[in-house]
Amino acid sequence: MSEKIIYGIQQVGIGVENVHEAWAWYRKYFGMDIRAFEEAAVAELMMHYTENKARPRHAILALNMQSGGGFEVWQHTGKTPENPKFEIQIGDLGIFAAKLKTQDTEKAFQWMKNKGVDILGDIVKTPEGKSHFFVRDPYGNIFQIIKDDYVFVNTNAVTGGVLGVIIGVSDIDASLKLYSKTLGYSNIVYDNKGVSNDFGSLPGGGLESRRVLLRKSKKTEGGFSPLLGPNEIELVQIIDSPVRKIFENRIWGDPGFIHLCFDVHNMAQLEKECTANGFPFTVDSKNSFDMGQAAGHFAYVSDPDGTPIEFVETHKLPIIKALGLGIDLTKRDPKKNLPKWILKALALKRVKG
Repeated sequence: MSEKIIYGIQQVGIGVENVHEAWAWYRKYFGMDIRAFEEAAVAELMMHYTENKARPRHAILALNMQSGGGFEVWQHTGKTPENPKFEIQIGDLGIFAAKLKTQDTEKAFQWMKNKGVDILGDIVKTPEGKSHFFVRDPYGNIFQIIKDDYVFVNTNAVTGGVLGVIIGVSDIDASLKLYSKTLGYSNIVYDNKGVSNDFGSLPGGGLESRRVLLRKSKKTEGGFSPLLGPNEIELVQIIDSPVRKIFENRIWGDPGFIHLCFDVHNMAQLEKECTANGFPFTVDSKNSFDMGQAAGHFAYVSDPDGTPIEFVETHKLPIIKALGLGIDLTKRDPKKNLPKWILKALALKRVKG
């Protein structure tokens, strides 16, 4: 059996109250204007995370051609989406923020300031020395806009797609068994303890924490890697202060960052390794699923604090339905990049405005 491959972060799920309103905002301010798919259906397989009920939903997978992961903008349609009852703080358990890449931090900061985006604080430096700042969308979600030089296609947007996430955990060493040992994010860029000055503008930013930034130890190639680009995961553990679960008394799909999704190859081998390391699949589509015209195999595990982590092995992705132009990845060498012209053809699925 061939090895498993974690190509990178495919997308971050964002639960919202109005999927089309939210996506319009993400198109305008974050350049997430490529509609990879859109579908209204019932999330029948997600009952592990939805109180054992099949939940109707409407979802849009949006991408940014500059590179990076996308957003799966997700709305409950069978129940009223339920917002958190408390202010979420850095280090609360779950996905606190999504990292969005930018080629020019100062330009992105000034553009967003001029557009009236809710900016938290000023441009600051990470412990690694990268310039970044934080913004909050109209729905309360926090995004880190961070300098990153990798670009797939230059666009007019001041930001690219998802570079990574900041995840609150209760025990970093326990979490490393999933994110580092199992998923291969084994390059520890920094492992710091103390009060992080660059978190000062965030709720809870003055608390002492342990903070670990993870990247892959080697460049991944194959499939959608040229579009996804490099990515990272930052774990934050608050020291000697109480934390709460971000989705306390709520379910997957309610407003907020609902999951982190990786693009993968060889789901069977991945399941074996996840199970061996103590992270059995909580959800498994087993056979090829069909989301609109996109098809593949998806599964979930939970990290030690219950944060849903999704894996998607894409089998089919249409680009132009009317022309019959699409991608069948089951017939390709998994370590060979898709041709750039095919990936660039995704731009034909751009939605303006």
